[in-house]
Amino acid sequence: MLQEVRDLQDRAVAELYEKAHGTKTELTFRAPTGSGKTRMMADFMNRILAEQTDVVFLVSTLSKGNLAQQNYDTFLACSRSGDFPQLKPYLINTEVSGEEELFIPTDFNVYVLPRDLFKAGGILTRGPLQGFLRIMTNGKDFCAGLGKRIFLIKDECHQATNNLDEISKTYFVRTFNFSATPKLSRGQRPDVQISDEEAVEAKLIKRVELIEDEDATVDEAIDKLIEIKEKYNNLLQVNPCLIIQISNRDKAEEEWREKIKPALDKHQALKWMVIVNTFKTTGATDKNKELLCDTNDDVKKRLPVARWKDYAKGANSTIDVIVFKMVISEGWDIPRACMLYQVRDTQSQQLDEQVVGRVRRNPRLLDYETLSAEAQGLASTAWVWGLRPDSMQHVMPVSLWRKGHVDVRELIRVKTTRLTGLTERKDFDIETFMKGQKKPVTNKDVFSLYRRLKQGDAELQNLCYSYAGGDFCRWWEFMEQYDKVKHEYNSYVCDYSLSMVEDGETSFPAKSIYVDEGNHDEIEDWVWCREGTESTQFAFDSDAEREWAGILSKMATKAGAEVEPFDEDDADDRYLWGKNYPYNSDIKYEYYHSGIHKSYPDFVMKDKHGRIHIFEVKSVNGNGGAGFDPDEYEDKVANLKACYKAASEKLNNHLFYLPIKDGDKWQVYRYAKGEESVLDLHQLKKSLADEG
Repeated sequence: MLQEVRDLQDRAVAELYEKAHGTKTELTFRAPTGSGKTRMMADFMNRILAEQTDVVFLVSTLSKGNLAQQNYDTFLACSRSGDFPQLKPYLINTEVSGEEELFIPTDFNVYVLPRDLFKAGGILTRGPLQGFLRIMTNGKDFCAGLGKRIFLIKDECHQATNNLDEISKTYFVRTFNFSATPKLSRGQRPDVQISDEEAVEAKLIKRVELIEDEDATVDEAIDKLIEIKEKYNNLLQVNPCLIIQISNRDKAEEEWREKIKPALDKHQALKWMVIVNTFKTTGATDKNKELLCDTNDDVKKRLPVARWKDYAKGANSTIDVIVFKMVISEGWDIPRACMLYQVRDTQSQQLDEQVVGRVRRNPRLLDYETLSAEAQGLASTAWVWGLRPDSMQHVMPVSLWRKGHVDVRELIRVKTTRLTGLTERKDFDIETFMKGQKKPVTNKDVFSLYRRLKQGDAELQNLCYSYAGGDFCRWWEFMEQYDKVKHEYNSYVCDYSLSMVEDGETSFPAKSIYVDEGNHDEIEDWVWCREGTESTQFAFDSDAEREWAGILSKMATKAGAEVEPFDEDDADDRYLWGKNYPYNSDIKYEYYHSGIHKSYPDFVMKDKHGRIHIFEVKSVNGNGGAGFDPDEYEDKVANLKACYKAASEKLNNHLFYLPIKDGDKWQVYRYAKGEESVLDLHQLKKSLADEG
């Protein structure tokens, strides 16, 4: 798993954990579908339980889609693996009760409650759950209570939990809402969140290529599936899947018969299944609905319909196309699904963000870093045909300017660097290293060793399993020397003169996106244009970044401000520059800080002398908000300085800058040929004009 994924999840959980110690009794955590929300929930509970032994968690989750069982299985696996050992989960299930009364044991600390068990008329509303809660909290009616404090977690909190809400003040000390789409109308404004953009940048979820063409047909989606199917299987060892969403339940059978089935019949080699709740007559009630289900796969002959979805989930399932209504909105993980087509009609609404989330899971998240560049591109892309969901309203597509025969990607060529590991070190051999080590006097238990390995760098995990080769004794031998191997690894990777190597040459991507969150400015003289509009207004991540873009714009126009960007007659005599939007970008530099990270610098400029200038903008203004750690910020800046200094020595004709805004002034750290200098804006302008 990429270090960026671990860092993103850890940062979010740490922030929620910190806020849980505040005075606010209800907190909302928002993370996109596919970002590991259940595992982060487990991490959060483990941290709380490690320090507060009088706390018990009640996790209320949806009954549909077997989601409660999925959550329980995840919590149990996290506990047994040693990742989160404080968890002692229990699934509240009516099937384990006696004939007259449901018994809930009191010796666990995480209770998973399927929401519908506590609905009106349900078995739990007759007393068992509240009796259990009174015993746990030492209520007035029970002098032999346990004196526990119960924290309620509402998984998929956008769904109502009215019966639990009614008893909330009586039994629950704190409430934590988890969802990809929290309900603002219920006051569920996120206190902590992972944005879609952060998750995409970390490769935690797929980026979406959205096709909003109203005339797009099911045939186009099927053609795209066929186009990528062979590559998906060969490069990812995963069979891709197209999900087709029925837009209108009343017309489900008609849409299936007239639009979808005829398109599928053209491709007999494709396997499909359809599972849709439909009404027998238009306008009928839920009591008068039936299940439209069919498949052209042998699975229909072998399995009951109730198990079709489980069959379709597997990475190598033969089902290529799945047709559903909204039944897939929550509680069904199918990482191999990479396409979503929404059947349009007059009642079609915007795509449901929960449904879109079904096709955004990374199918090779755990070993993504081992994939080729082409495979990574497939694993991190989803194709969606439909109406733009709310979460994507502020996502702006951009593309590179192109005038005549002038190609920006050919004019700006940027070299990048990466860090090598021990396996690429020429003078290191793991077999020789292991033979030279003394065996420890005492041995740790296998669970402690496994936890240590899981928490370590991916490079060390790969080295361990490579050395072990499936032999447990060799695995144990490696783990006995783990600290020494880690020391050797850290010593090597932190010495950039040894570990940093050139990683090839690239340029800006032809197309990218950015999120409009304000900080606007008019930019007319750089490499980007807005797709679908003549507007030259762009948004930036921060006020400091917006201001720096203005500074670069003024410096870049010194070669001729009135010339239209990239005219063929003056392209070689201009300062060509642009924002390095991370999406699709290969302009990145690896550095080490408790794991290997990637720095995507903010701006890239090529001057008229052919030199490449790399800028990463920072600011010490306005960073005192919640969750901001000044020591961590300083560490990151220090690590970037070391990275850029080493990269400037490795890469000919490349200069690196860290402009840092402090108050109203800018201090610019410049790295050229391995040397650091500190400039003000006047000195920077002069250095850009100099020939070198």
